[in-house]
Amino acid sequence: MTLSRPKLSAEASYDPNHLLDSLISRLHLKNDAALSRALEVAAPVISKIRHRRLPVGASMLIRMHEISDMSIADLRALMGDRRDKFRISPEQFKPKEPSGA
Repeated sequence: MTLSRPKLSAEASYDPNHLLDSLISRLHLKNDAALSRALEVAAPVISKIRHRRLPVGASMLIRMHEISDMSIADLRALMGDRRDKFRISPEQFKPKEPSGA
């Protein structure tokens, strides 16, 4: 059974484009391709984040922090993440079920 993932737009204020555009401006870069090189990620990763098909994960936030010297809290605020705490889902630690059982 294949489940399609909904776009990451459940939160009305969530806007990864503002975060990406702010980083491009702050780092004096030309475009998403230059940002992907600065972050040392493949260009499609930035595209997927921009089109809300991939969340801005912890490792990406850390990398953004490292290259911009902005705090994690500031980076989260730029994308509209206003949560005070993060909770790790218990689903993340469950072993994956065999696909061909």
